[in-house]
Amino acid sequence: MSQTSFSTPLIGRDGELARLSAVLERARSGEARAVLVAGDAGVGKTRVLDEVAGRAAGDGMIVLTGHCVDLGDVGLPYLPFTEVLGVLAGEERFAEVLAAHPVVEGLLGGGTDAVRDRLRLFEGIAGLLADLADVAPVLLVLEDLHWADQSSRDLLRFLLSRGILQRTAGGAPGHRLAVLASYRADDLHRRHPLRPLLAELVRLPAVERLELRPLADAEVARLVRAVQERTLSDVTVRRIVERAEGNAFYAEELVAATDAEAGGVPSGLADVLLIRFEQLSDTAQQVLRTAAVAGRHVEHELLRGAVGIPEGELETALREAIGRQLLVAGDGDTYAFRHALAREAVYADLLPGERARLHGTFARLLTGRGRPAETAAERAHHYRESHDLAEALAASLEAADHAHRVGAPAEELRHLEAALDVWSSVEPSARPSGEGNNRVTLTLRASAAAAHAGESHRAVTLTRSALAGVGQDTDTELAARVRYTLAGNLLTVDSLTAAFAYSSEALALIPAEPASRTWTWAAATHVMAARQVGENDTALRVGREALRTAEKLQVTDAQADLLISLTGLERDSRDTPRGRERLCEARELARRSGNAPVEMRALFNLAIGCYESGDLQECLAWLTEGLDRARRAGLLSSTYPLAMRYLRLLVLYTLGHWDECVNAAAADSEVLPAMGGYTAGPALYVALARGNLTAAEHARALLEGPFDWMGTLVAGIALTDAAALRGDAEAAVERMRSTVEALTDDAGTLPDVTVRLVALALAAVADRAAELRRTSDEAGVRRWADTATELVELARATAVHGESGTPQGPEGVAWLARAEAEWVRVVSGPDVRAWAKAVAACDYGDEYERARCRLRHAEALLAADDREAAAIEARAARETAARLGATLLLERLDALIRRGRLAETSADRSSPLTAREQEVLLLLALGRSNRKIGEELYITGKTASVHVSNILAKLGAASRTEAVAIAYREGLITREETVG
Repeated sequence: MSQTSFSTPLIGRDGELARLSAVLERARSGEARAVLVAGDAGVGKTRVLDEVAGRAAGDGMIVLTGHCVDLGDVGLPYLPFTEVLGVLAGEERFAEVLAAHPVVEGLLGGGTDAVRDRLRLFEGIAGLLADLADVAPVLLVLEDLHWADQSSRDLLRFLLSRGILQRTAGGAPGHRLAVLASYRADDLHRRHPLRPLLAELVRLPAVERLELRPLADAEVARLVRAVQERTLSDVTVRRIVERAEGNAFYAEELVAATDAEAGGVPSGLADVLLIRFEQLSDTAQQVLRTAAVAGRHVEHELLRGAVGIPEGELETALREAIGRQLLVAGDGDTYAFRHALAREAVYADLLPGERARLHGTFARLLTGRGRPAETAAERAHHYRESHDLAEALAASLEAADHAHRVGAPAEELRHLEAALDVWSSVEPSARPSGEGNNRVTLTLRASAAAAHAGESHRAVTLTRSALAGVGQDTDTELAARVRYTLAGNLLTVDSLTAAFAYSSEALALIPAEPASRTWTWAAATHVMAARQVGENDTALRVGREALRTAEKLQVTDAQADLLISLTGLERDSRDTPRGRERLCEARELARRSGNAPVEMRALFNLAIGCYESGDLQECLAWLTEGLDRARRAGLLSSTYPLAMRYLRLLVLYTLGHWDECVNAAAADSEVLPAMGGYTAGPALYVALARGNLTAAEHARALLEGPFDWMGTLVAGIALTDAAALRGDAEAAVERMRSTVEALTDDAGTLPDVTVRLVALALAAVADRAAELRRTSDEAGVRRWADTATELVELARATAVHGESGTPQGPEGVAWLARAEAEWVRVVSGPDVRAWAKAVAACDYGDEYERARCRLRHAEALLAADDREAAAIEARAARETAARLGATLLLERLDALIRRGRLAETSADRSSPLTAREQEVLLLLALGRSNRKIGEELYITGKTASVHVSNILAKLGAASRTEAVAIAYREGLITREETVG
């Protein structure tokens, strides 16, 4: 009666498990029930039943499991029941019950003579189960009813309709029995013999049906990560989720094949998927092969033209395929494969020549129809697979144009890359003619689509490819455009020195006079690059000249871009009202010109300026407008919208709207490109605070692949904090240093995040120093004090100058205040004034960090013997931690409140002891020495000794032991308080 052992967790079936558990509970109370569990192959029926069976066995139920097996037309009668009886016969404890029903012995022997009286046999099985239920509640599990033989189906009908599920006369409790029977819903074609039985059974009052639907995408993603020991990239997980379509078995098979050659269906899975296909008639197989070439969906008219058989034969074949659950009829006179992987398996089974021929047929049929723009992508695919590359090139460019018009940059990139793939294989005379139709301009266009789709590294690669195609005969303006485009793309991947070099080359290729759009944009790009490498004088000089040229030529989008770059160079920065006025002007110019990327750059700078000045609500307003503009332009995955997504989550995190932050991050993860993974950073910060330290693994994944500045920043914050939370000072300091080093630019400018990273690392250092101080390891304390001083100096220098050369705003001030307070905690212990300053600095809106600082402030107040003030701070911090669900902080606060007895607002008036003496008394009862009492209450050992003497005097005790005994007797302390 053992169940299958599964190594992976059961995911996404809480509702189904609750329903089945309720059935078991009713069965244990004497209400026999049956559930017919339906679901497609691989959806997880066996896994759910095994979980339920395991729970039932754990609750003392007798669990009996029988399996139906596909034996074709020669099925063995009563096979699942024979298996159950064999298990019963093998256990001595059931011998007496089994012996009371000799009629069932015929099944055990495999003979048929003894079971010719079917009614006696059926009644014998029912009686056996009823008697077993008198011994203990019984769970009977029958798996794969779709393969059940006729005799087993008849016996099941008897048991559920006339036998064991019936209530006894007079309404007395019935049998303590539950029956769970599973079957594959996708195997039940119209004439399947199980269908009429199911229809009959579900009408019975004690029988219900439970359908296991496909898992949700988020649940499949959790399953994929659970079954794979190594970390999979978000792109890989997303692809598996898409292909599995909610089927747990398919997902696990695809995970197992992640190291195999990309694409295609794993061979083992393909064999499983093709079994049902091969049971079809030859005509139906021909129709499905043709439909597989069309894709997941195919219109009836298109399929009829491609398959080339009479309409009557086509309809018969389609009816067969639908009846066998391979195709499903959809809206608009279309058909679709029930599962995409089934279509892939059928497609892979085609012969190469057959595949090319059918693709050519579909391409010609689509060309002869209307709606050219809408079918361009399909035509390009079919022409390419049929090896008609000239037509494939033309259709790919047509599809790219359509994608651009509807704001779909990822699709535009895919079609342009498809065109580039076949470009050199198409004769020049067969290529599209006209201005801009050459390989360099086509590659530049692809790089722009990649940038808009959020594929920054791909954009760089494509622009480098365009540069490689620039020759001596290339137009000078085009050569300059390639270089400044490459410079702009390099800026997005933080290759700053190279960006400055290419923007310099672009400017050198064309003169400033006569004025031209190309020079203006080259200059605008050079200004951005110069600022990034610290060449502010160059940026200011070129920027002013380019702004005059843009105004003269009325190139308003370039004018807007230059206004943004010059903000902070020649006038007030973006975190000032005057700076934001200029950014608003730039935004309006960009809006009028229709240049969405520049408009979003202006909106991002407006938002980040508000964040830097501590105006968090206004920041959210700008972010809402910016992301709405990006959505309307189809550019949600481009550089500035990605940054706005991160900033929005960061503001939500800072304001304490953690659930909204986590939900928004989950929604973003479904649509963002791989390089956008850093945007979920604030959700990782939430996970860490809520005690999910596995979030560190997701943070480490951001460091995989090419260097990404924001990914490195987010990973650095999460991993430094994770190390501090687990008390690993060495790891916290090492992660802080490596992150700062990676983010420091070529000019040696430290990133603003240095202050935050230092504060997080110093928290771990201060905890370590406190431990060493309690063990009187003064040498160890001095070593860590030296490290702390080095780190705090780094934070001070960064906060004063910042990346822009100006002092940091409220956020930086708050982190510096915390870093200073942690430094004092390292070198001399908790300091009330330092932590009060840190708490006040967080008032700009950082809920969590203010609560963390309040915890330290409360500790410092306790050490200073100001218990009432400590209680106020601890309670305020606890309220915030509870509201946020910050479990780790909540645990620390509860420990402090217990240790310091801060739940009491004043000392117990019936006690002769003061509040502090009451605390000391409790620790005396726990056997603490004076030194240990001092450490736990943040007072010196000498002060603790004075408190002990006062307690002895007030209680009239001659010793510590006697004082404790008196305290118990008089109710000053209780046994519950001193357990452990």
